Amino acid sequence: MTDPAAPGEGPKQSRRWWKIVLGTIVALLVIVVLGVALFGRVSVRRAFPDVDGEVAIAGLEASVEIVRDDMGIAHIYADNPHDLFIAQGFVHAQERFWQMDVWRHIGAGRLSEMFGDSQVETDTFLRTLGWHDVATAQLAAATPADLEVMEAYSEGVNAYLATQSPSDLSFEYTILELLNHGYDPEPWNPLDTLTWGIAMAWDLRGNMDAEIERAMLLGTLSEEQVFQLFPPYPGDLNPYIVPAGTNDSVPAASLRVTPGIRTALASVQAKLDLVAALGAGDPEAGIGSNSWVVSGEHTDTGAPILANDPHLAIQMPSIWYQNGLHCTEVSEACPFDVAGFSFAGVPGVIIGHNANMAWGITNLGPDVQDLFVERINPDNPNQYEVNGAWVDMDVHEETINVAGGNPITIEVKATRHGPIISDAYGDLEEFTDSGIETPEPYAIALRWTALDTNPGVVEAFMGLDTAANFDDFRTALRSFAVPSQNVVYADIEGNIGYQSPGRIPIRANGDGTLPVPGWTDEYEWIGFIPFDELPRSFNPDSGYIVTANNAVVDDDYPYMLTYDWNFGYRARRIVDLVGSNSGIGLDEHASIQFDSYSLNAEQVIPYLAGVTSPVNEVLATWDLGNQVDSAGAAAFNAVWARIMEFTFHDDLPEDYWPNGAGRWFYVVGQMLENPDDPFWDDQTTAETEDRDTILQRSVDAAYDDLKGWFGDDPTGWNWGEMHGSVFRNQTLGETGIGVIDDRFNRGPYETSGGSDLVNATGWTAYEGFETDWLPSMRMLVDLGDLSRSLSTHTTGQSGHTDHPHYDDMIPLWLAGEYSPMNWTRAQVDAATESVQTLVPGP
Repeated sequence: MTDPAAPGEGPKQSRRWWKIVLGTIVALLVIVVLGVALFGRVSVRRAFPDVDGEVAIAGLEASVEIVRDDMGIAHIYADNPHDLFIAQGFVHAQERFWQMDVWRHIGAGRLSEMFGDSQVETDTFLRTLGWHDVATAQLAAATPADLEVMEAYSEGVNAYLATQSPSDLSFEYTILELLNHGYDPEPWNPLDTLTWGIAMAWDLRGNMDAEIERAMLLGTLSEEQVFQLFPPYPGDLNPYIVPAGTNDSVPAASLRVTPGIRTALASVQAKLDLVAALGAGDPEAGIGSNSWVVSGEHTDTGAPILANDPHLAIQMPSIWYQNGLHCTEVSEACPFDVAGFSFAGVPGVIIGHNANMAWGITNLGPDVQDLFVERINPDNPNQYEVNGAWVDMDVHEETINVAGGNPITIEVKATRHGPIISDAYGDLEEFTDSGIETPEPYAIALRWTALDTNPGVVEAFMGLDTAANFDDFRTALRSFAVPSQNVVYADIEGNIGYQSPGRIPIRANGDGTLPVPGWTDEYEWIGFIPFDELPRSFNPDSGYIVTANNAVVDDDYPYMLTYDWNFGYRARRIVDLVGSNSGIGLDEHASIQFDSYSLNAEQVIPYLAGVTSPVNEVLATWDLGNQVDSAGAAAFNAVWARIMEFTFHDDLPEDYWPNGAGRWFYVVGQMLENPDDPFWDDQTTAETEDRDTILQRSVDAAYDDLKGWFGDDPTGWNWGEMHGSVFRNQTLGETGIGVIDDRFNRGPYETSGGSDLVNATGWTAYEGFETDWLPSMRMLVDLGDLSRSLSTHTTGQSGHTDHPHYDDMIPLWLAGEYSPMNWTRAQVDAATESVQTLVPGP
């Protein structure tokens, strides 16, 4: 942090959504500000949905009851699945249609239609990836049952749209009307649902960013140094999900990365940054999740408990919408009786429980993306080499419609591996495996499982929502192709289990850690790991299963899942707490979800013993917890950010400065044992610095930071004030115009936790301490009595600013508290806030 962010201030936002609208807004600033000031309050409240009374909807077969409880959570009761999903679509549109509309425009590469020419570059890349085309193929291959669900859901969304003008749908449309006059949302259709699923797969995509980073760093560092910064998973230190032996593999480079290749990869990285700015994927920023399941031998009731808290980018509103879907009489014809968390835009429950079982999800993060360097015919840029012959690319044109501007036509090219995603073409100098110097131009193509025609997201979730046992659970996951996840299981019979689903490639050669030659078959994918050979566990002897993005298996497993695991510090802490606390209940598991103990500080602080500073006096009495009022956490994290800066900023390009999360815990932990490691030396000075010099310098700078922020009295140092959370609307909350941003955003709030702690409120070391990733929801399911289950998510059920349920969950989330996960009809009735009845209409 060359220029540290002061407490309560955000990090330097280089990838923020405000870029979407800023250019247009500046031109129309006076109009917008006047419009908001004069009509904002009226327009905001006008968009609040009517959630009482009776509404007639064409297509319904019978009446449907929607009961909202005191947290705004909708519990839907219907006589048949068709009506149930019409009602869910109707409810999602009532509460979150702006969110749905923006996400479908991301997935289809049509942001320019909403936000103008500032999004042409982003749309160009999204069209190149071809998410919309993949979703179209998925739709054509959908089963009749899944198509019925998606069509019913779309009917419900459109029934609500038909009753509202755009400004009545959400206040954001009132602002958008001032910038993009005449914008009228299109009807929803099943393609929008499937496109959203592919966008989510991108968010959880795999290791392409790490593949690019390693290749880029090979331009300035030796191979040994690069893999010192990307070490293998430390299986001797941190746990596996499905344990076996040890992991000591080191990847072998397939490619000598030349300056020209790095130029092409830099263009790819720039495109990835554009999509990351949408809140749609920046895995290195700390994305992850926690889940665990314990058998009755470890609980106070003798029945299993399942815990889950997925970690995603901070945003407003929450990515989750909580709901219950209940058939009034559960039968083979109407099998749904399920509660939990949904995505607005997708029918069903994504994470939750039904009457028989519960499930939780974390990101497996397998390597399902490879970058292929393609040789291009110098005489025909639409041909590329395959095994010595020139082959035609797939080439087609796309038209991008631009609000306030003329349509733009782009050309999209693809090889047998996938879309060409690089801008740069240059001379391909040398590949070590071939040893051949070649003058041909080249390009980078992306091979990614999500670009194949896979089953859509609906099939798997319908199966999970109605599964009665572990066999049903596994059957549902057979169609869970992308993104590959860790899925934990518990049932009311006392069983616990785990399954990793997904299409994970088998490679002829290579390990996916670096780009590979695309002109031969040597590095082709030759198949996918059979589902029945993917890792799974059922009632393990330990009595618990913990997943926290750590390595699933060790090197004894016959297939390669990935080299790039999360480094397992969260997993180790959870295993320590679960394994050493038998007979505990929901309250104790809630405490584990909110645990803020730093294993990183535990390893670093002993090496600071020789440092002279008042900071050491604070650290000496610190309990290593990262609570909001902790002076020790403020001190340590200030020191850690400076260690990242003084150790690595001189060695690494700015685009690849360390974020300070889990991998860096391990890298620095290994370096601490070697005081003369070359990375300790500051390349910008004439001296040769060692470990102790850098640690002293880091502590001194951190002390100056803390004094500047809080004063020199450590009792006033406060981690929560440094580590604030601002829940920002991903579009119109990023304008830089206070009267607009303040309408949509909430915060900053003092926040506990930190990067790669169990309470994983991430921050980025080179930007500041503001929360950028977080537990997007927390759920605890008691399989002994489902009505005792607990949950919360980050903001609130409503997507309408100023609505009472827009931000009423934030205090619960900040405090690590929960609301009841109402299950029985008696529970729902006791907590009822409103009742709306949908009836068949003309």
